[in-house]
Amino acid sequence: MTTDPVHEDAHAHHDGHDGHEGDEGYGAADATPLVGYALLAGVFTAGIGTFTAVARRRGVRLPDRVPPWDVALLGTATYKMSRVLTRDKITSFVRAPFTRRTGQGEAAEVMDEPRGTGVRRAVGDLVACPFCTAAWVMGALVCGYAAAPRATRLASAGLGALTVSDFLHYAWTWTQQTTES
Repeated sequence: MTTDPVHEDAHAHHDGHDGHEGDEGYGAADATPLVGYALLAGVFTAGIGTFTAVARRRGVRLPDRVPPWDVALLGTATYKMSRVLTRDKITSFVRAPFTRRTGQGEAAEVMDEPRGTGVRRAVGDLVACPFCTAAWVMGALVCGYAAAPRATRLASAGLGALTVSDFLHYAWTWTQQTTES
């Protein structure tokens, strides 16, 4: 047995199978929804492929280069939008069919965890994880940047301003707490 909790859990639930006979993915007892993940990866890939085909037909020219400030802007926007989608109370309606509320996070963020099995669980894993959702947001922003760079920069600037605002809120709260102690 290993001391790694992920592997320890897998060993604790080992059912005697050799890992081949009827086991899907990592083993029969593993709840990892690999088929759901594959479906989501296919949807993501199909979306990028569709965008590429439509953009090519419409004559959209890709930029020769992407300036570092645009990468930073898109990165900041990706960060913020993934937080909005996975942690905001207001976007709970998007997550609710696939997650359950587990608690309150910092700064009025909420914490959700995936529920269900199969595709429902895979979508729950996606919409409960800002890191996972960030890849999808990045895909949308990069497609937007290719097709409508000015509009995408403007939307990204708005999300960037929201990120700066969040940091200022944290700084203000920290300052208040520091002076009150």
